[in-house]
Formats: sequence, C-alpha cells, structure tokens
Amino acid sequence: MAARLIGEICGGEASEVVTAGEFPAVDREIALRPERVHTLGGVEVARERQAAILRDLGFAVEEAEETFTVTVPRWRGDVEGEACLVEEIMRVHGYDTIPLTPLPRQSDLPEPVLTLTQRRESRARRALAWRGLDEAVTFSFISSDLAEAFGGVDMGLRLVNPISSDLDVMRPSVLPGLAAAAARNADRGFADVALFEVGPQYADTSPEGQSLVAAGLRAGRAQSAHWEMRPRPLDAFDAKADALAVLLALGAPTENLQVDSAAPPAWYHPGRCGALRLGPKVLGQFGELHPRVLKALGLRGPAVAFEVFLETLPEPKAKDGSLRPAPLLSPFQPLRRDFAFVVEESVTAEKLLRAAKGADKTLVADVELFDLYAGENLGPGKKSLAITVTLQPTDKTLTDEEIAAVSQKIVAKVEKATGGALRA
Repeated sequence: MAARLIGEICGGEASEVVTAGEFPAVDREIALRPERVHTLGGVEVARERQAAILRDLGFAVEEAEETFTVTVPRWRGDVEGEACLVEEIMRVHGYDTIPLTPLPRQSDLPEPVLTLTQRRESRARRALAWRGLDEAVTFSFISSDLAEAFGGVDMGLRLVNPISSDLDVMRPSVLPGLAAAAARNADRGFADVALFEVGPQYADTSPEGQSLVAAGLRAGRAQSAHWEMRPRPLDAFDAKADALAVLLALGAPTENLQVDSAAPPAWYHPGRCGALRLGPKVLGQFGELHPRVLKALGLRGPAVAFEVFLETLPEPKAKDGSLRPAPLLSPFQPLRRDFAFVVEESVTAEKLLRAAKGADKTLVADVELFDLYAGENLGPGKKSLAITVTLQPTDKTLTDEEIAAVSQKIVAKVEKATGGALRA
C-alpha cells in the first residue's frame, strides 16, 4: 500500500525487499534454585507450585534435582536474573502471604533523625534571625583578589577550570561573600545591612581543612535614624553580642568563656577585635573589619563581623535522667555595691570581673563593669576599672557587718588576682 501510494505521487517503482543478517537469539536461560524463593521472598512455596506459576506466565521450565532451568520468552526483556524469577513467583503467589517481621529495636526510644551538627546549624540560623540578621547564601568560590584581602588561600584551593574568572578559589572564610553582598547593597542605596550565613570554609585540601562556620556581618549604622534617638555607628561589641547569642543558643558555657585580642589581624582591625575561648579552643572571633579590607571591597565603613566555629564547640554532657532543680527565688531585696580598682593597663576587665564574681559564689549574683578611667593622677601605665557587685541573700537580710565582710572578700580576691589596689 505504501509503495503504491509513493509510486502514484512521486513516480518510480519499488525495488525488491532485501533482508540481511539473522534475527538475534533472544532466548535466555536462567538457573533458579527453588530455595531462593524462601530466602529472598520469605515464604515457603512448593517446587511444583513454582514451576506451575512460571509455565502459566509463558516461561519454559526444565526441572532438575537441585535447580530449574528457566527459558525466558522473547517478550519478557525485563527478566534478567534469578531474583526476577523469584519476584514473578511471589507476585502470583501473593505478597499478602509474606509475614510481617518488625525490625529489632535497639532501645525503647527512637533514634534522633538529625545529627548534632544539623541541630546546631538550625539553632544558629534561628538565633541570628531573631537578632534581626537576614540569611544569605553565597558561593563557596571567590576571586583571588578578595581571598588575598582575607589572608590568602592554599595553592591547592585554586580551581583549574573555574566557572567564572572571579570565582577561581575556594573561600578561606565565609565573611568575603557576606562583605561583597553588603558592598553590592550599599551601591544600590541600602547601606545599613545585617547578613549571616551558616556554611563551610576551607583552610587547605585535607578533610580537616574544611570547617562549618556561622558568620555574620553588620554594616552602616546600628539603628536607623529616628526623632527619638540619634543613630550610632557600629562597633566590635555589636559583633560580640551576635557571637555570644549564637553560642548561648547552641548551649555553650558562655559564662566560662575568656575574651582576648587574638583574632586574626588579616581581616579584623587591630585593637578592635577579640576571640572567644574555652580553654585552648577558639569558639569564635569578632571585631571591626580592617580598613584595608573595606577599601578592597569598596565598602564604606564601619563594618563589624563575627565567626562562630560550630565544630569546635564541646559535646553536650549526657543527661543522668534527673530533673533540673527548681530555680531558687529569693524573697529578700538584692543590694549593690560599687568598687573601683587601680590596675596595670595590661590587666583585662574580664580578669577583674571573674575575680570579683568568685569571691563569694553564694552571695555574689552579678558583676558589671561601668567605668574605665585613665589619667595622669593614676600614674603611668595605670587605669581604673569600676564595677558594680550585686549581692543576693537567700535565707536572711544581711547585716552591716556581713556586708562589710563580703566587701572585704571581694577586694582581697580582686587584688590578689590582678595585683591592683582599691582606688581611694
């Protein structure tokens, strides 16, 4: 029909049909062990029943003592092995005959779905979002010039075939992407930004060189202009508050952290940065970005940033099953006493605060620094630190003699720890 129609329309004559080659041999033989129906399917099926099911489905079955030789029909290209034959037998025999066998339980309580690292990531994101920062998702690749502004990268982290000329190295820190995003926002008229990201950064090509970091950056003003308040510029303490909020949300012992000025100078402003330590481990770092970095990005300062290293946080302590004790609420009025100490300029305020708080752990509820003074009347290399100590009695109202005794303990503890003296 097709040849006649083509001839009527196009002309010409059809040639003879030429057949070349032979049809491929599609018949396949598969060895089936009858016991595999039980070991794979979980149900005992008689040998005769297995052979009958396969024959009804179009398979040719030759029965032997230990195995069946099954010839697969041409139209069953989906049957490739012994497991396929077991599936065919089980399908006809009935899946509802397979007994329900629950998996053994290791404990009465289900295992948590999320790992500790995944839970920490979620908590860090939630804590930073509550502080008003917007989450950003930036590339793990940055330009070589931007990487040099943040301390440079290992040669092994340079890409041989980058997707773009300005994305040719792996980022040594999460901050470059956030800083570049802040600069783009400033170019478009949005100078006041607060961004954060939780993601990896890379120190070298080894598996240990990759670390998970929660980083954030604020640029512009601390708060927008309002007729009730004057806008103030950002400082390192804004970044420190963000870092401490993340650590507190992750369950880190923030009351035991030490603060020093050992943050990396490559991208932080010297003297306006710090590191949060727990013993020898650095849990986080914060501070103002270096003017050189701001110039390289074209970002008008000030800009402050922080980094919290999620994988260096201590593991949570195993719970012993006991309930948390009820909070002790004292019915007695707290009282406050102010102290001023003259110490060396090298003495940190944190060291003084820790000494005062440890003078009497049952009565001293809080210690705050409220004044720093340095003048000629104190002498060269000296400064004055003034603190407020809150005393909270729990069982009775303190007498004047008891208050004086606690005050003497605070003074003695601070003088011993800092080498200073009570200011007259």
